[in-house]
Formats: sequence, structure tokens, C-alpha cells
Amino acid sequence: MAFKHAAHHRFPFANFLYVFVALAATIAAPSARAQESVVQIDPAQTKIEFSLGSTLHTVHGMFAVKSGTIRLDAASGKMSGAIVVDATSGESGNSGRDSRMHREILESAKFPEIVFTPERIKGAVAAEGTSNVEVSGEFGLHGLKHEVTLPVEVVTKGQEIQLAIHYAIPYVDWGLKNPSNFLLRASSTVEIEIHAAGRMEK
Repeated sequence: MAFKHAAHHRFPFANFLYVFVALAATIAAPSARAQESVVQIDPAQTKIEFSLGSTLHTVHGMFAVKSGTIRLDAASGKMSGAIVVDATSGESGNSGRDSRMHREILESAKFPEIVFTPERIKGAVAAEGTSNVEVSGEFGLHGLKHEVTLPVEVVTKGQEIQLAIHYAIPYVDWGLKNPSNFLLRASSTVEIEIHAAGRMEK
């Protein structure tokens, strides 16, 4: 009889525990989701400029961005999404030079996209004003992926956000051809400047 009495009291407690855990999970779930922010990059307001030094002069040019979505979990620092650059859009103002760049170096007909995939952020982004952070991820170029860490200046104003990045890409070490010839010696790295604008959604 004592056994039945104990079982009778344990059953309601088990039910209470189950309800408590379920309720706690329900309350915590929206909080966890609220940590994620999504930044939609506006291609029309985004510029990617490059400069390549040589013994004769420095070549300047630019690429167009096709799309960009960045997701950030502020609690863990994890990131996802991608910024996709149209490799076929690259131009430097010289049709002969650009034709060679696309045909022999970028091979943009075969590799039409350059993609940066963010994976993790180091540092905090302020709700308003300027922040300096580091973003690590993969840079996909010419069919290969390379791990990089980019210094990023972030300016936030309400839901509007601007990103500024400067980085030297060791394109020769990454397997691309150096455009040097007997008259001109080109640098083995190319400097890129990214100025992106977008909107943050929470």
C-alpha cells in the first residue's frame, strides 16, 4: 500500500517537471533567435575597387557585386551567408588589358563568380556609430577557396549599415597568373577596397 502511495505522488511531480522544462524552452527559444541579425547588401550602393602596382604605373579598376546577405549570431560570433562578386564585370579602363585579364588571369568565363563566405566575427558591432572588427571566412577565387581574416570598419545608423574593407590579395600565391612581361613587372599582390552599404534586419 505504501508503494502505491509513493507512486501516486511521483507522477504529478514528473508532469510538473515536464511542463516546466517545456515552458522554459518556449521562453528561451525566441530569445536565442533574437540574437541573429541579417544584413542585406545593396549591390547598387556597393563598390569593389582594385589596384595593381607595376614598374611602369599602377592599374586601377573595379568589379560589380551581384548579391550579398550576411547573417550574424551576436551571442556566439558565428556568421553565415555570402557576398557574391561578378568576376566578368572587372574592368580597368583599357579594353586590351581587360580582355587579357579575363581570358588569361581570372578566366572569368570559366569562373564567373568571386565569393566571400563569412564564418566568424571578432569584436562587437555597436548599435550606433563606428566599430572595428575582424571577420574570418573563405574567399572563393578561380575555383579555389582560401581562408582569410578581413579587417572591417562598420558604421551603423539605425538599420542602415556601411562596411569598409581593405585587403591585399596574394593572387599569385593563390594560383593566378602574374601578368608581368619583359617590359613590365607587376606586383604579386592586388589591393582591394570594398565599400558596401546595406540594411540590417533583426
